[in-house]
Amino acid sequence: MILAIDIGNTNIVVGCIDEEKIYFTERLSTVRTKTELEYAVDLKTVLDIYHIKRTDIEGCIISSVVPQITGIAKLAAEKILKKEVMVLGPGVKTGLNIVMDNPGQLGADLVADAVAGLASYPVPLVVIDMGTATTISVVNSKKQYIGGMIMPGVGISLDALTARASQLSGISIDAPRHIIGKNTIECMKSGVLYSNAAALDGIIDRIEEELGEKTTVIATGGLAKKIVPHCRKKIILDEELLLKGLMLIYRKNK
Repeated sequence: MILAIDIGNTNIVVGCIDEEKIYFTERLSTVRTKTELEYAVDLKTVLDIYHIKRTDIEGCIISSVVPQITGIAKLAAEKILKKEVMVLGPGVKTGLNIVMDNPGQLGADLVADAVAGLASYPVPLVVIDMGTATTISVVNSKKQYIGGMIMPGVGISLDALTARASQLSGISIDAPRHIIGKNTIECMKSGVLYSNAAALDGIIDRIEEELGEKTTVIATGGLAKKIVPHCRKKIILDEELLLKGLMLIYRKNK
């Protein structure tokens, strides 16, 4: 098995995976001030909880959109595993044909999502990753990554709604009893939840219109399971998509 680590702006997803199964996935908070030792302790604690020995892990791969943490996390993983850690970036073979103005600008997480999507689902593909931001990736019928879009994430929308309104307290992202809210909290929940679901439905329609064909739509990321059930489009929920992509990229480079 390998240890796969995805460093996002809000969470760090850690998981052990091989071709047969995913042994676990956990989320740590992304803290930019933590030291190499502190991250090493976090990783060791997670492995200990799942009774996974260092000798069971053949290697590690990291994807990151937080450059200031990438090197620290790499050293932390190497401290625990006593093995060199692969970082997804320039020089790492992915097999993904990126047809964009500047392929080097594409986030490592989106690369891993697309690689896993291509390996598991029919093209053309729309991959929705719902984290701090909601990112949408499009892979055409020629298996080319042609681009996508980025919109504010569900959490960002909620924070923006509550930050400047003293009467609106923080709320959880749970489905209200009715679409038409009967009180302030229900109105906020309904607004955030259904606006995001409707946005995804509308974006899928527009992408399919531009491509001129139907697509396979996959959603992943920490908030996908909250929003996808309220979408009217058929969307496949695959919460381990990114880890699967990291494993495939690791194998391709070994």
